[in-house]
Amino acid sequence: MSINYDFGDLEAFLAVKETGSFHRAAERLNLSQSAVSRRVQKLEDALGSVLFERTTRAVVPTLAAKRLQARAEAILEDAQETARAMRDESVTFAYQRGAIITVAAIPTVLRRLIAPALVAFSSNRHAARVRILDGTANEVAEAVAQGEADFGLGSIPMLEPTTEFEPLFDEQIVLAVPNGHKLAADSCVSPTQLAKVPLIFPSRGTGNRLLIDEAFARARIELNWTYEAHRTTTSLQMVEEGLGAALLPQSAVGAVGVSTCRIQNLEIARPIGLLSRLGQADSRAVLALKRHIRETSDRPTQRGSPTTTG
Repeated sequence: MSINYDFGDLEAFLAVKETGSFHRAAERLNLSQSAVSRRVQKLEDALGSVLFERTTRAVVPTLAAKRLQARAEAILEDAQETARAMRDESVTFAYQRGAIITVAAIPTVLRRLIAPALVAFSSNRHAARVRILDGTANEVAEAVAQGEADFGLGSIPMLEPTTEFEPLFDEQIVLAVPNGHKLAADSCVSPTQLAKVPLIFPSRGTGNRLLIDEAFARARIELNWTYEAHRTTTSLQMVEEGLGAALLPQSAVGAVGVSTCRIQNLEIARPIGLLSRLGQADSRAVLALKRHIRETSDRPTQRGSPTTTG
């Protein structure tokens, strides 16, 4: 028989049972209410039993919940005892264990922000290992909110009430075209010129697409896309293959054979910043890496205007 729930699911169940509320349970666990609901639902699915009767006024535990409570408390207590014992036994070998920092990040900040910061981090003899979880802005925000990452680097200020966003800089969204394209020689193009070119847009629902649609609406510009791509790297590859022109973050355009330019009378920028969980105590290694990222973001290359690359 496979076990399809974990300690976090049991903790969420006990918090709801003890507080009588998903909202108060979320506050106790420093999670979003939706995260607590998902954990309880997962536990109910695994056990094949309804644990709470949910109404608009109250959350009432079922008989199954009352039977589960004592067992859940015993399971968590045993797990805590095991963890304490393991820590005590291994403390003398602490020098053999390298700390791991998990950073969730949108891929476009790797070259301009994360890589230089990691070089500085390692040159200062920090022994911690660093795990990068690259994903969309939504995935980065969720990884931080769920505690899967120590912190994140993204372009969405806040999705969950349990996170805080520290802005580092604003990054321009530019038009990327292949070298040799008729627009490649122009530093600024008009909407009329764009209407004659196959356009590659980010997928609907992504952070970049929302910024682009809002900017076009404010400027009263109506343009139809030819291609949609979910990831920025895919759009860039399509540009390199000569399929069209793409609206991309400036930091994403570093490929040989690609040029960038602005759109006349249109400024599109996205905020890039550090995303952290509220109330989380950072280790010394995490604090050091964050410091190097801040220092890297302050360099002029992070805020420079679009240039032609080739």
